[in-house]
Amino acid sequence: MTHPSPPERTVSVVLAGGGTAGHISPLLAIAGAIVDRRPGTRITAVGTEAGMETRLVPAAGFDLRTIDRVPMPRRPSIDLVKLPVRLVRAVRQARAIVADAAADVVVGVGGYVSTPVYLAAWTRRVPVVIHEANARPGMANRLGARIAARVAVAFDGTGLADAVLVGMPMRRSIADLDRTAGRADARVSLGLDPDRPTLIVTGGSSGAASLNRAVAAAVPDLVAAGVQILHITGRGKQVTGQDGAPLAAAGYHQVEFVDGMERVYAAADLLVARAGAATVSELSAVGLPAVLVPLPHGNGEQRLNAAGLVESGGALLVDDAGFTPAWVRSTLPALVTDPARLAAMSAASYAQGVRDADRRMADLVLDAARDAR
Repeated sequence: MTHPSPPERTVSVVLAGGGTAGHISPLLAIAGAIVDRRPGTRITAVGTEAGMETRLVPAAGFDLRTIDRVPMPRRPSIDLVKLPVRLVRAVRQARAIVADAAADVVVGVGGYVSTPVYLAAWTRRVPVVIHEANARPGMANRLGARIAARVAVAFDGTGLADAVLVGMPMRRSIADLDRTAGRADARVSLGLDPDRPTLIVTGGSSGAASLNRAVAAAVPDLVAAGVQILHITGRGKQVTGQDGAPLAAAGYHQVEFVDGMERVYAAADLLVARAGAATVSELSAVGLPAVLVPLPHGNGEQRLNAAGLVESGGALLVDDAGFTPAWVRSTLPALVTDPARLAAMSAASYAQGVRDADRRMADLVLDAARDAR
């Protein structure tokens, strides 16, 4: 007589990360893939009260718990003096969350919130899995990698020991995007002409003033070349003309924000953007030619993020100081109206893309949970 196998025990996963979309988007992609791989898995996300996660995590259907934000100062300051007390308090809060969730594994994607959660997991002997999105790791993940059961990265050459290259977890609507099939509908949904060469410019949700200024100054030259422009300026960063009114021209469209970047990727023939890890990874996943303008400050990770895509021929790299109206006028009209060159850039970009990073991460996480039992 055979007996039915006992049901599998529910797996509990705590994911830490927040503040910006660059942390929250991969966290949500990982969470979704884990539930797809193992239906019924209990997901608990940990963030702070100040981050975008307070809106995005519940909207995605996951439980959110919060801890105090603990800034990690890079130089002597009052925050450095307060760091020990703040960190101890946040670790205590994180320990309570990990215990309450009966976590089998903790997953972190970096950022301020991750360090206390890594330490809480370590003190409770819960395995840690980290994902590093940038080519140059941040402080939290440099620490987390020392105690992690698994270390995953989006780019080669991070320097983290025993790292596995998995790519960047992203929403399936982007990873599975067919730009050619979706182009006409995407352009119409954005108020664009479906048949006109299309340049889209974005500095991210917060905008990029230097990109905005250079593109705005070159609008007459772009329009004269037959190019239509969708200028995503960033919240509160509307571009104005000399009369102080919003800049307007035939073929020029400006908005502060677009909900659903897959529409932008489908609509564009060429994208101008910063070189954040998620942007670079999504561009290669969908095969979209780009001009990347790394942030001129920080630790230089954006230039490193872009390196592989630029070397492959899928993107051009321009320093922030070099992205001037003169450069835009001399380069972009000819590029956006050159289908053969854009097709070659698209093929080179697509060949660099990783479109199953969320599933790779889910497997690493569930393996770590199983190994710990």
